[in-house]
Amino acid sequence: MDNPISFCLYARKSSESDERQTMSIDSQIKEMLELAKKNNLEVKEVREESHSAKASGCRPVFNEIIKDIERGFFTGILTWAPDRLSRNAGDLGKIVDLIDQKKLIKIQTYSQSFCDNPNEKFMLMILCSQAKLENDQKSLNVKRGLRAKCELGWRPAIAPIGYVNIRIERHIELIDIDKERAPYVIKMFHRVANQGHSGRTIKEWLDMIGFKTKNDKRLSLSRIYETLKNPFYYGRFEFNGVWYDGKHTPLISKTLFDKAQKQMVTAPKEWHKRVFPFKSLCKCASCGGGITAEDKIKKMKYGNYKKHIYYHCAKHVDYHCKEPYIRESDLIKQLIANIDNIKINENLLSKSIKAEISRYHMFKSQVLQQEFRNGNLNDIEDESFDLDMDTFSPDKARSYLIHVLKSGSEEERQNILSTIKTKFTLHNRELRLA
Repeated sequence: MDNPISFCLYARKSSESDERQTMSIDSQIKEMLELAKKNNLEVKEVREESHSAKASGCRPVFNEIIKDIERGFFTGILTWAPDRLSRNAGDLGKIVDLIDQKKLIKIQTYSQSFCDNPNEKFMLMILCSQAKLENDQKSLNVKRGLRAKCELGWRPAIAPIGYVNIRIERHIELIDIDKERAPYVIKMFHRVANQGHSGRTIKEWLDMIGFKTKNDKRLSLSRIYETLKNPFYYGRFEFNGVWYDGKHTPLISKTLFDKAQKQMVTAPKEWHKRVFPFKSLCKCASCGGGITAEDKIKKMKYGNYKKHIYYHCAKHVDYHCKEPYIRESDLIKQLIANIDNIKINENLLSKSIKAEISRYHMFKSQVLQQEFRNGNLNDIEDESFDLDMDTFSPDKARSYLIHVLKSGSEEERQNILSTIKTKFTLHNRELRLA
């Protein structure tokens, strides 16, 4: 006597809305359980998923059923129709292979069954291929419909902020002005084009007046820039790489749009060209964000110029952080004042000192010796500073650290700061131990 077939009831609908489905998942399960009871079929398990079968291998529940059939957990599939199993050649091939291997004994649908029989397998492939053909034709029809809508001047997508979608018939949707929000969008362009406002300034203004989207949310900074760069507002739109003239009413002129684009263009910054050695030394005490720096040139009373470097909160964590600026010279003074409380990586520091000594000896042997021979120097010996590494001590290390902080180049300071293990915070122009 043959072993009874263990069926897995598989119900599926694609990810489209319920009203576009021929049958919901609950209805499929109900109908097929009644069929199983009527025909005395053993349903070992019920599995369902909401996923399109257009692409091969993309349905997790279906893939698990295939694995369970290969392991012998199921020997049959119960489903509403063949197109519930497959609408692509890849998944169809897996099913037919399992039938050929005698691992899948039977597929039972509401109106017919498929077993290891040439005619039934051929019919299964025909029905699933027909489902794939319908999918492909539907895709072509949708794309053709979208192109036709674009050619008529209507953008086939959700209307941008300041506009609303208006459905006049079941398959005809137009775009009209959102009378509540459109005036603010127009003001956004005028503020940028005529007053030079930045995106952040626009966001502060919109948040201050309580501007909200149709979903009752504040307009994000990225959405503000997206809006300001969208040519839809002067009457043009792009779809699938093709530009169209819109039938919708423009909110602004192209002249105003172009003027706003020029205001938003900024010269590209040359990142990491300038070395600010103290950026990695500390963090902002108020918001916990990183520290950045910038050059400031001040014109003096008698016409000359003086350059200062200022460090301050980068405001990546909190754009409104109130921590004040601090001069690099003041930062160095405070760091030197804390020199006895600083933990130093002595191995790294000793390597830096050795490199400095080596450089000094090279200079002494190549330059000073020549100057001495030329009679420009009376003596080239300098006993005031002992360069013998055998007598290296923490005191000498700290003296060298202070020397570089006071007189070193930006690169030398950056290298020496990498040997400091102590972390600091910056609060109200004061350097504090973290």
